Amino acid sequence: MVIGILALQGAFGRHARLLNRLGVRSAQVRDAAELAGCDGLIIPGGESTAMSRLLTANGLLEPLQAFAREHPVMGTCAGLILMAEQVDDPRITPLALLPVRVERNHYGSQLDSFETTLSLRLSDEKAQPPFTGVFIRATAIVSLGPELKVIAEHERRPVMVAGGRHLGLSFHPELTDDTRIHRYWLERFYA
Repeated sequence: MVIGILALQGAFGRHARLLNRLGVRSAQVRDAAELAGCDGLIIPGGESTAMSRLLTANGLLEPLQAFAREHPVMGTCAGLILMAEQVDDPRITPLALLPVRVERNHYGSQLDSFETTLSLRLSDEKAQPPFTGVFIRATAIVSLGPELKVIAEHERRPVMVAGGRHLGLSFHPELTDDTRIHRYWLERFYA
């Protein structure tokens, strides 16, 4: 198994580090040929307008949408923005992989970034230890389709959702040493 990490902009190296800790090979993805060799894809956090422009410039919009019909995709922060059906910024061309409407920078500017304890609902079996959610100019999910499963909330707002093959997060699990979310995504789709 090889998990691609979109490497146009953003914190793609941190996702690779967590995948490596889980014993999973990763590959940086910058074009359609590199994407084709992957079994799943992570769209990292970063600057969503820059990432959207680079997806278009590199001819990756349609290949990524086609890839997502057959393979799982996980998006964190800017990755969630790109995966959304609707975004509050016309400069972004959303991929429409998750039935959500998002609001960029909902939690404020870079100076308003914060960490908080999140309760994860990764399984129905038992309570999970708290997870440290790192929110950096984080997006908010302002509406979501009924078919999505809410896995984590902050102040009664969903910040982590699963739908079909895909997982979207408002926060940055790659900025912690906790591999649970990456493991959950891999186990959910590759068990």
